[in-house]
Amino acid sequence: MFETLQPAPADKIIALIGLYRADPRPGKIDLGVGVYKDRDGRTPVMRALREAEKRLLQGQDTKTYLGLPGDTAFNTAMVKLAFGPAADMTRIRAAQAPGGSGALRLVAELLKRTRPDTTVWLSDPTWPNHPPVMRGAGLKVRDYPYFDAVSGAVRFDDMMAALGTAEAGDIVLLHGCCHNPTGANLDAAQWARITDLVVERGLLPFVDIAYQGFGEGLDADAVGLRLLAAKVPEMVVASSCSKNFAVYRDRVGAAMILAKDSAQADVAMSQMLAAARAMYSMPPDHGAAAVRMVLEDDGLRADWEAELEEMRLRMLRLRVQFADALRRQSNSDRFDFIASHRGMFSRLGLTEAQVERLRAEYGVYMVGDSRINVAGLPDDGMDDLAKAVVSVLD
Repeated sequence: MFETLQPAPADKIIALIGLYRADPRPGKIDLGVGVYKDRDGRTPVMRALREAEKRLLQGQDTKTYLGLPGDTAFNTAMVKLAFGPAADMTRIRAAQAPGGSGALRLVAELLKRTRPDTTVWLSDPTWPNHPPVMRGAGLKVRDYPYFDAVSGAVRFDDMMAALGTAEAGDIVLLHGCCHNPTGANLDAAQWARITDLVVERGLLPFVDIAYQGFGEGLDADAVGLRLLAAKVPEMVVASSCSKNFAVYRDRVGAAMILAKDSAQADVAMSQMLAAARAMYSMPPDHGAAAVRMVLEDDGLRADWEAELEEMRLRMLRLRVQFADALRRQSNSDRFDFIASHRGMFSRLGLTEAQVERLRAEYGVYMVGDSRINVAGLPDDGMDDLAKAVVSVLD
């Protein structure tokens, strides 16, 4: 049976992790893996989550199944976090999913059942999991322009022109705040124009949001999603808790539906849960239960928001420091865009050969397209890192 198989292509990020771990140099720097790190290079358990888990272990008296939707109180809390406290719950339904990728696949399965011949438009670039998740559900995929590697800005006019050719019923996957791997975000005015385009052309917006709170703040980071929700008749959302709650390995996410009315929301939810039953049946409980406790408890929520703000401000500070160091070392404004980007990522605009030189000569590890994890930047030695980057430029 298995003799017909060929080895799957190696995952580049996993390979990068292996190279980094095998590197004996004491000054090596990991800018590749997409997890938040503190100044000591650790990815800590957030204070409020640690306390919630203590309470969970003390109070939990069963491990029985929760049902196909998962933790319904968690689902409600996640909807209000994304859509706002005044979310129209009569039109919104949500299901707990195994992580953000699980939420993406769950929504994709629903879309396949709803519109089997539709096309999903993905940004160029997008995350490596987006195309295989959509294709794995049997959906067709097309790209729309998003990022200008030279200027570090969003190619907004090109993006609008491409989406202006989408057919009614097509699906547009949009990155929520800080979510595009480039670090370049849409502003509120651009979100408003996209919303008008989506309504005008009869497109279905699909928002993937995993970094709420990493950009300008929890509510400010949800502006685009909420602009859409206020105007469109239907939309879908995949939400992840991996980043802003730091529960990466616990795989906590939510798949959300905004329908035209309550009756259609119920039907869509039934189909999404049927898809869940066929794929994994019931979602895992522990991480979602801890997140739910944090969001429902005033004290835990205040502590979570405070620590999340500390993380956000630290990444902003690192951005400014790195951009300043690169300006000093290069005597140019080539990398100034890093300071204006938001979230955990930016793309430096280096070639794969230059990225390889940084790894081989300086022990600086980043993804081949020069995407860096800003949280991995060193609090000390920023000028040395900037000098290394400038040294490999043509």
